[in-house]
Amino acid sequence: MKKLLIGIGIFLVVAFIIYKVYAGMYNGAIAKEENVKASWGQVENQYQRRADLIPNLVNTVKGSASHERETLTQVIQARSKATSVNVDPANLTPENIQQFEKAQAGLSSALSRLLVVVEKYPDLKANQNFRDLQAQLEGTENRISTERRSFNLAVQDYNTYVRSFPQRLFLGAEFSQKGTFAAAEGADKAPTVQF
Repeated sequence: MKKLLIGIGIFLVVAFIIYKVYAGMYNGAIAKEENVKASWGQVENQYQRRADLIPNLVNTVKGSASHERETLTQVIQARSKATSVNVDPANLTPENIQQFEKAQAGLSSALSRLLVVVEKYPDLKANQNFRDLQAQLEGTENRISTERRSFNLAVQDYNTYVRSFPQRLFLGAEFSQKGTFAAAEGADKAPTVQF
């Protein structure tokens, strides 16, 4: 009887240790996944801030450069497309991140064209409202870059954790790898400047 109780005691201790190790891995994966979701929320928050600035920027430009309708229309359409692409934080696959990034790149491109057009209008560049909006937009672009970096670091930490041994054995397919933001194609080459 004494041996049976010792055997049961050893079994219970081993089962408890296995449970604690598994629970620790599972809870660790959940904490890292929640960090990824929170980081994604901050990325979306900054992109939304940029999208919210655009109508004011377009209206300011419209007042001084009304015959640049095509460029203004492109910016408005790009904003609409960028804000229509939503990625569920629970499904941050590389494909979904790439789709989101593509829509945002279209908006960035349209904004760049708008700012080039503005160079033709000295009175617009001197407009205090425009300068304030441009400064806010530049600050937002910096915030976007910072939040994208934080997101990528959170995803790297999460992906490393769920792919490591022994987590990979115990966690299974429930915790799949998440996608990250990548540099735009051709970003590794310096632009050619000609005068």
